[in-house]
Amino acid sequence: MPESGDGLRPIEVAAGIIWRGGRFLAAQRPTDKPLEGYWEFPGGKLEAGESPAEALARELAEELGIGVRECRFWQSLEHSYAERGFRVRLHFFHVTAFSGEPCPAEGQNLRWVTPDEAPELGFLPADAGVLEQLRAEGPPMA
Repeated sequence: MPESGDGLRPIEVAAGIIWRGGRFLAAQRPTDKPLEGYWEFPGGKLEAGESPAEALARELAEELGIGVRECRFWQSLEHSYAERGFRVRLHFFHVTAFSGEPCPAEGQNLRWVTPDEAPELGFLPADAGVLEQLRAEGPPMA
C-alpha cells in the first residue's frame, strides 16, 4: 500500500451509513478509544484479507448486533490526523436494510439523526465532508 504525501500509511476502515426512515445511526466513540467523545458512522478497521464490505458486516455484528441485509458502496476518502500520527482511508457504505435492532455492545451512545441534525453532534473531522454531502443529497433512493 503506498504512503501518502505525509508519509503515513493509511489505516483501512469500513463505515456504515445505516438508514431508517430518513435518519441515520450515529455512534459516539467510547472513552477508552482514540478520539473519544466524537461521533462517527459505525464500522471499524479491516482485518488482513478482508474486503471493506466484509469488514463492515463483521463490525456491525460485533458493535451493534445487527446483520447487513442490503448495502451498497458509496465512496472512499482519506483523512490525515497528522497531530496524532495516523491517516485513515474510509470506505463508506449506505446500509438500507438490516436485521436486528442496534444495541451498543461497547457502551457507546447511539442516536438516529437527520443529515441536518448531525453537524450539531461533533462528528470526527474525517466525516465533515461526508456530512455535507448527506445534507445535500439526503437518504439514498431504494
